Amino acid sequence: MARKYFKSKNGDIPLPVFFPDATRAVVRSIDTTDLESTKTPGILVNTFHLWQGLGKDVLKKFGGIRELMDYKGGVISDSGGFQVMSVIKSGQLKGKITNEGAVFYPSQNKKKILTPEKSIEFQMTLNTDMVVVLDDFTDPKSNYDEAKISVERTIDWARRSKKEFDKICRIKHIAKSKQPYLLGVVQGGKFQDLREYCTKELVKIGFDGLGYGGWPITEDGNFDYESAKSIANNVPPDYFLYGLGVGKPDEIVECFKLGFNIFDCVLPTRDGRHGRLYVYNANSLKGIDVFAPKIYSFFTPSKEVYYKDSSPVSLACDCLLCTRYSRAYLAHLFKIGDFTAGRLATIHNLRFYSILMEKLRSHLSLDISR
Repeated sequence: MARKYFKSKNGDIPLPVFFPDATRAVVRSIDTTDLESTKTPGILVNTFHLWQGLGKDVLKKFGGIRELMDYKGGVISDSGGFQVMSVIKSGQLKGKITNEGAVFYPSQNKKKILTPEKSIEFQMTLNTDMVVVLDDFTDPKSNYDEAKISVERTIDWARRSKKEFDKICRIKHIAKSKQPYLLGVVQGGKFQDLREYCTKELVKIGFDGLGYGGWPITEDGNFDYESAKSIANNVPPDYFLYGLGVGKPDEIVECFKLGFNIFDCVLPTRDGRHGRLYVYNANSLKGIDVFAPKIYSFFTPSKEVYYKDSSPVSLACDCLLCTRYSRAYLAHLFKIGDFTAGRLATIHNLRFYSILMEKLRSHLSLDISR
């Protein structure tokens, strides 16, 4: 039976759910109170960055990342696999990927290695609700043989991660009902036989769900729904299906139709800070149809036409920005470069996404009741 809830230390969160990226334990430009006001039920923090920049001592003192932030929602920690790819495989940071783990050099005389075991150990110190295994990101430019190597390494790292996770739970006497979820990550790039093989092997190891790993965009610039289908068609019905980094509203809707129920992305917060606001093509909250061909448009406050516009950014939104301030005021804030502009725009975009999840849950409830 498909899962209906994401279990958090602070209560059950109904699915589907979108968790914005709080990479270094902060959603940029807003604080915890702002985050809660958007009805965002959870966040995603990044193991790679927090492992380097925060360390375990602070986390142990506070009892975890949630307590440090004074945040009452759900928290997922990703493994750092994508960040390893982006800084090492792209050449931004000197390093290499080996079967042992990701070796990199943050400074000339310093060497660090992130192994599957270290990633799990640190995430357990973060004390999050879902822990993600370290995976070897399949470069979208990989040929078949290169993609197969990344898949085999991902599977091997998943086994090691599961073993480390079980060991820590045993040593700390964490009862099964109190353990965080453990998520495997499917790699394989554009090669569907590798995606299917990776999915099946990860299911054999045993996880609470699987994530759509790798780059989800095809060479022609479209979303790779075939890979999403390969994963969805080969998991048990009670598995979480996690669209890692899947963030465009229309792509979320299509993946939801395939059975995906957890999403995260930097898009709404990053776009908000840069003056790109998501607006439903509707005149009220009730009038929103998330399955319409074109459910939203972008509002860009920098356009001169909005400098004297007294209307709200959206009539189909109940966020702080839309219920209190005008388009003209937001345009003014962006024009003078005040930090409040990014804050209000971020609040709006996060509420857009929480509304999207509410509408999808309503649709799910209607289907179940029929």
